[in-house]
Amino acid sequence: MTASIIYVTVGDQKEAHLIASTIVEERLVSSVNIVDSVRSYYWWSSDVQQREEFLLIAKTRTTGVDAAIERIRAIHSYECPCIVSWQIDKGNRDYLEWIGRETERTEMG
Repeated sequence: MTASIIYVTVGDQKEAHLIASTIVEERLVSSVNIVDSVRSYYWWSSDVQQREEFLLIAKTRTTGVDAAIERIRAIHSYECPCIVSWQIDKGNRDYLEWIGRETERTEMG
């Protein structure tokens, strides 16, 4: 089993908690960290924008990333949300195995 991180930014705390609780309860991910108050700078509508956002860091099995991203996208309020993923290449073996156990029900259907 390989594990991945999913990185998501959202506009407010309420949405951060909604997305985090939904994807954990549905076992699409094993856990989510919410980081308050990150400052984002980005291009939008031909202008540089800046805003305070909340950062979600979710952990799941790599084979479950597409389903988790699809679910996040379905409930995210942004027109073009930042939802990106990368595979974990090293880590605490016990923790990585825990990620697999907590998300294996999703794999079984």
